[in-house]
Amino acid sequence: MIGAVSSRYAAALADVALEQKSADRVKNDLAAFTEAYASSADLRNSLESPSVGREAKLQVVQKIAARMDLAPAVRNFLCVLVDNRRTEMLREIQQAFHVELNARLGIAEADVTSSRELSAEERKQLTASLEKRTGKKIEARFHEDESVVGGAIVRVGSTVYDGSVREQLTRLREQLEAE
Repeated sequence: MIGAVSSRYAAALADVALEQKSADRVKNDLAAFTEAYASSADLRNSLESPSVGREAKLQVVQKIAARMDLAPAVRNFLCVLVDNRRTEMLREIQQAFHVELNARLGIAEADVTSSRELSAEERKQLTASLEKRTGKKIEARFHEDESVVGGAIVRVGSTVYDGSVREQLTRLREQLEAE
């Protein structure tokens, strides 16, 4: 669950990213730093510990930002998080930023589950069809699940498009029972 504080930070970063026309770079850099932060206990401890001073924390952020070649907007944002003692909320803020940025750019995320791996052409056609149906640019994640008999199940936000063979058979059975 994304909280109000995380949403405010995410919205502020989205404002800067869009203003600087660097939305993709900011999104990727923030995700990369968040991953590094999540995977390094030393980094988390140094940025979250009350025994480490503010200046030392800012130096850590500056050094890592330089080493990772992070966008200036991300570096400055991380310094704001350190100043406001919000580094422990980084994962939640990063998730809120992703959602906020996609909403502002008219991008919808789709989870596609099929019984087999779809070819590049099938993925492209499915994505184009979803973009036409939703009127948004689609960022699709594809998964395989052998329990899906055939076809695919697609979730875009709270809407589910079930084109699986199992669902088609269920609808056919309901039709026959109604007659």
